[in-house]
Order: sequence, then structure tokens, then C-alpha cells
Amino acid sequence: MDFDHYNHEDQFRSAWTAVTIERPVHYSLFTFGDQDLPYFLVTHEGGDAMVTVREGQVNIAKPRIITPDTAHPEFRNFFESEEEYGYVEFLMARTAAFGNLRLTNNEGPARIVTDTIEEAVARLNRQLDDFEEEHTAILSAPEELAGFAVLKYASDRVMSSAPGNVQELRERGFLP
Repeated sequence: MDFDHYNHEDQFRSAWTAVTIERPVHYSLFTFGDQDLPYFLVTHEGGDAMVTVREGQVNIAKPRIITPDTAHPEFRNFFESEEEYGYVEFLMARTAAFGNLRLTNNEGPARIVTDTIEEAVARLNRQLDDFEEEHTAILSAPEELAGFAVLKYASDRVMSSAPGNVQELRERGFLP
């Protein structure tokens, strides 16, 4: 009997729960056209290791033509290791269908801060509140799951926007 499937599922579940969307965004993605999802990513290497903060954004480009059901999503600049990409393959094979979306992660340089994760997140929250910024998320994750954290955020935005996007397609006569 092959128990390798269970090992992959446990690893995926562990990675999924290690990533936190500290400040979610509550607006729907556009049904048509491209969308940018700005974020701050707070990472740590564990223990008393230094905390890093990166600012970035994911660009989600929707297909301009009708594509076959077998077309796979394209992920650019998300993963630095094969292990991290393995989590994506697991997600795509079992739960998520993104169609032929192209997701590009544009990330700025990491800056090391002397804060704890909680302090860094609180400071970023205050900064975003001061500017009344409602479209920027804050994510936190272990350093080795940085790309996976951004994927989790983008996939959360795509999935939560899907019902509204389908409704808009119906209203415009593209769906029955």
C-alpha cells in the first residue's frame, strides 16, 4: 500500500497553516482585465532569527481568448525551490482550478527589521491605516514558504471573487 499520498497531504496542510494572511483585503477582483494585488510579506527563519519585510504585488492577467479546459495557470517569480513548487502541484491537482490565468509576483528587496513578527505586522497595519489603504494585504510566513504565502494570498483572492465574477458574466449574457 502506498502511503506517500498521505505524506504529501500532511506536508501541504502543514505549509498551508504556517502561512497567515494577517490583514486580508475585502474587495472582489475584476471579472475582465488584469488586476494588481499589493502586499507586504513578513518572514522569519524561526526562533529568534531576524524578521524580514518585503513589499510586492501580484499581477493577475486573465486570458484574452477562450482557452481549452486543459490549459494550466502560469506562475512567474513565486518559487525558489522545487519543494515549494511541489505544494503548488498538490494544490492544483486536488482542489483549485485557475484556468489559464497568468500570475506574476513582483517583489521588492527584503529589508531586515529588529522586530518580532507581531511587532512588524502591527507597524505595517498602523502604516496602512494611517494612509487609509484598504487594498494592500499583510502576509506572514516562515522564510522557506515566502513564495507559497504569496500564492495562498492570490489564490484566496481568486476563489473569493469567483462567485461575483460568475454573476457578472451572467448579467452580461456570457453565461446562462
